[in-house]
Amino acid sequence: MGETFKERLGGFNRFGLRISHGTIIAGVALLLILFIAVTIRLLPLRWENLTAGTSFLNEFDPFYQLSITRHMVDNGLLSPYYPQPWIDTMKWYPTGLDMSTSLPALPATAAVLYGIASIFSPNIDLMTFCAILPAFIAALSCIIIYFIGKDMGGRTVGLFAALFLALAPSFLQRSSLGFFDTEVPGVLGLVFFIFFFLRSMDSNRSLKGSLLYSLGAGLALAYFISGWGAAYYAIALASLFVFVMVLLKRYSTRMLVTYSVTFGLALMIGTKVPYIGLRYLTSGAILPVAFVFVVLIIAELLRNNISIKSKLTLTVASLVAIVGGVSILAITGSLVDLAGKFITVLNPFIRSDSPLVDSVAEQRLSGWGNLYIEFGIVILFFLIGLFLTIRKPTNRNIFMLLFAATSLYFATSMVRLLVILAPAFAILAAIGIYGLLKPFCASLKDTSKNIAKSKRKIMRVSREYGGIAILFVFILLVTNLAVSPQSGGMPRPVSQALTPTAISASSLPVGGAGLTEPITAWLDAITWLKENAKSTDVVVMWWDYGNWLSDLGNVTSLADNTTVNATQIANVGFIFMGDEEQAMKMLSAYGQENTKYIAIFTVLALQSDTSTETYYMVPAGYGDEGKWTWMARISGQDKQRFIDQGFISAADAWVDETTFGESTQYGWQWNERGLNTTIVKLLTYTEYTYCALMQELEVPVSPSSQQVEPLQYFKPAASDSFNSFAGLLTSPFQYGLVPIVAIFEIDWAAYNLDHPVR
Repeated sequence: MGETFKERLGGFNRFGLRISHGTIIAGVALLLILFIAVTIRLLPLRWENLTAGTSFLNEFDPFYQLSITRHMVDNGLLSPYYPQPWIDTMKWYPTGLDMSTSLPALPATAAVLYGIASIFSPNIDLMTFCAILPAFIAALSCIIIYFIGKDMGGRTVGLFAALFLALAPSFLQRSSLGFFDTEVPGVLGLVFFIFFFLRSMDSNRSLKGSLLYSLGAGLALAYFISGWGAAYYAIALASLFVFVMVLLKRYSTRMLVTYSVTFGLALMIGTKVPYIGLRYLTSGAILPVAFVFVVLIIAELLRNNISIKSKLTLTVASLVAIVGGVSILAITGSLVDLAGKFITVLNPFIRSDSPLVDSVAEQRLSGWGNLYIEFGIVILFFLIGLFLTIRKPTNRNIFMLLFAATSLYFATSMVRLLVILAPAFAILAAIGIYGLLKPFCASLKDTSKNIAKSKRKIMRVSREYGGIAILFVFILLVTNLAVSPQSGGMPRPVSQALTPTAISASSLPVGGAGLTEPITAWLDAITWLKENAKSTDVVVMWWDYGNWLSDLGNVTSLADNTTVNATQIANVGFIFMGDEEQAMKMLSAYGQENTKYIAIFTVLALQSDTSTETYYMVPAGYGDEGKWTWMARISGQDKQRFIDQGFISAADAWVDETTFGESTQYGWQWNERGLNTTIVKLLTYTEYTYCALMQELEVPVSPSSQQVEPLQYFKPAASDSFNSFAGLLTSPFQYGLVPIVAIFEIDWAAYNLDHPVR
């Protein structure tokens, strides 16, 4: 009983194991960080229906990934691609969606792990499994970044890096409960690639070790390529790093070998993915890989003792070959351009020319204020880490500087890419904290007794200042993670953890301790569709909600978040922004047999007039009442096509929202044209009907919208007036918001009566 902990540990030495106190402390700290990383991502489970064993996915795109995963589970991992492409006919009616154009890494990973989990728990729900999987993959990413940080500056740097990545708001948001999307395998592939790639470039390792790490880097990069389109970034970053190494005269033969093995293996595997194919090799983002490879070969040849004339001839010939090869690819049309959204990342100023891209909130520019709200006071430590790595330009530090600079540029170019910056930020912030505190910690450890009396006082003061400095940094970190002074409230990681999934919150930006149960507007709408509509019934709705309609509501949609058909999205925008005659003309083009419903999502805000003690509803802006401008702009870009196809006259066509009204100091004011649009008539009808129902329940709520003409060709989908709108709330929501999913049946009989076929 009197055996000490140290003596107990000594028993491991019989087996050749030696565990120091530092190793134990680091291990326990890492386990605690991983526990925090997983737990904080799973906190939104409080709003899910756990008694039924079901948890919904978050946002919209994850449902697309879920449909592929389900198909793989039911039909095999290759089923979306072989023996023939899988066309999902419930998406993008009438052509359907070619699901073989999807990246396989995430759904294949989930399908394999689900198969393993099903052995131990046969009744586990696939959607629930996919909802919680991102949290554990995020924890694995934190483990990898711990080892990257450890290689950079020791265990302390590794632990801080893991902690910062675990709580980085951008990464937490895209790996929390239900965020089953491409960033999950993307970040994992990125940190794995960096870990293996940097180790493969380490000259202190044996050639065999470098080759093994090169193989690991190639496999990680191949996984990244097959999981997220942002793999272009990792490829370009590694190529840039090697090129800089050559410019700094740090070339070695090992660099050529590891570079060749890494990219050879990654591209060999990546091009086998059906969606990617061999055309990936001629992409504008991949050509730098070939260019750097040629540079490495030249560098290797120039190391030999050859004449200056031969060196010059070799260099010129290589440049001519590179320029000629690119020119031939461009002339023959073999040079593949980057997709539109990637071009807008490189040059964000052209994003305004593409309303479809700019309409997505996650694809907008990030301001410096966004970065401060994202990272808080830790930005100071990031800057210190940046300074320390610049002062010590080792190969690893040069890579980290390039990683930080380029990821910072892309993060400011597009909000979504803050998740790319998160690993670089975590490592450099960790280096900054460690570098700042190291001298103070050293002063506290100095217990030398052979110091002159006159110097003992100086050392005592030094220790006091060291303790104060450490305490100050500790307070800054705790404040940043627990109080969030930069936003004046709850820190982002905590607020993110207290936010339910989008559909459980009815797509409202709400959450926190005040929310005690899901907001059921969208859940009720999905239930109504499943119970009352057929799978072949087409529901017309703005493209944001297409995946919810098809994957949850079991109905067919015209468009969804994959945005594979900009023409059809413009058509949907035309349906809503045109008057009822124009809308029905476009709807007729899709056939009357299956096109059954049109739906809107609106959010009303409850406001009060204290002078008259009355309540009235106003548009809150979270639903289609805030998205109609994008409907106008996106459809306005196809103005000429609509004119040529006879859907509208040149006199009635529009380019943007200015055709329908004007912005004033009192808000948007609709003109007569705007009040006659389909979207406004549906929104106003919904608001008036809701207020009428409230008044029947003796709740004095009045509408604020301008009165418009009654609907001509659309009618509420249910016969009972109190169930006309799926998701209708009978009392104002606790945040003062009332979300409503209004589903209308398209009255083809009335339309055909007014437009008899000749």
